[in-house]
Amino acid sequence: MPLPRRLLLAAALAAPALRTARAEAWPDRVVTLVVPFLAGGSTDIAARILAERLGAVLGGEAGPARIVVENRSGAGGSVGAEWVRHRPADGATLMLASASALATNPAALPQQTPYDPIGDFTQIALIGGGPIVLVVPAASPFGGVPELLAAIRAAPGRYTWATSGAGGIGHLTGEYLKLQAGGLKAEHVPYRGGSAVMEALAKGEVDYSLEVLASTAPHIRDGLSRGLAVSALQRHPLFPAIPTLAESGLPGFEVTTWNMLVAPAGLPPGIVAILAAGVRKVLAEEATAQRLAQAGVDPAPPGSPAEARAFLVTELAKFRGIVAQSGLELGRR
Repeated sequence: MPLPRRLLLAAALAAPALRTARAEAWPDRVVTLVVPFLAGGSTDIAARILAERLGAVLGGEAGPARIVVENRSGAGGSVGAEWVRHRPADGATLMLASASALATNPAALPQQTPYDPIGDFTQIALIGGGPIVLVVPAASPFGGVPELLAAIRAAPGRYTWATSGAGGIGHLTGEYLKLQAGGLKAEHVPYRGGSAVMEALAKGEVDYSLEVLASTAPHIRDGLSRGLAVSALQRHPLFPAIPTLAESGLPGFEVTTWNMLVAPAGLPPGIVAILAAGVRKVLAEEATAQRLAQAGVDPAPPGSPAEARAFLVTELAKFRGIVAQSGLELGRR
């Protein structure tokens, strides 16, 4: 028997209130924060700091909310992103996405990235970012960028370079570097995350890498690797002695990475608002900002979900422009 029209109308009017009530009660269970890379890399470091502090901020009288980090690595972040986009949009699954997962992979490998980086996710907040570092093993004979580029130019295909995955931020930055330096040829060796890249460098398995600062910082501090240059236009305060690529013979060279908190598309606005406000509180904590900065992740300024979405749209367009201008045709190899 059909419900009377007045009952249907009442139910429709009550729905927003019910959704708000559920949002106010969130999180009422364990929340999984997916990292689409191996443990120990830049995104993983930021995620664990965020999970700890965001859980404390969101917790109530019963104590901190439980946010657990789960690593789902592969394909430069695409494996984890593809898994997250199929989860229910109920706040139980979040992802700390990277520039690789949501920008460079879709830009460089659109046919192999099975998701819409904008439409398939709810953008919540930009967490932070930083430059890419051109890094070599500690025992490398190259003391600077000019020497490395000259060696690659003199022996096409002889030298190897590592990244966190084909089509990722390091890969696209490295391909862009070779093209900007005159079309150099070197063999790309993709790994499954920043920690694996840095281990390969420490063992001398590859000649150089383009890797995010958060992954390279501990190895540079410990003397396992040496940073030759950063990809931002300004030197980074963590390593002020390392010059920029622009200073090293590639004027105007600039590529940076970033991390963004996202969820499956359709996350209720109430939960989005709670999370965005929580992130703003966390990033405003001086101790947390210092921890992120020490790990090589520069905290983002306060922003809204709408600003996070607009930022992603701009970044995606930028990387697509780099691919088009450079004539890159990247494949997973």
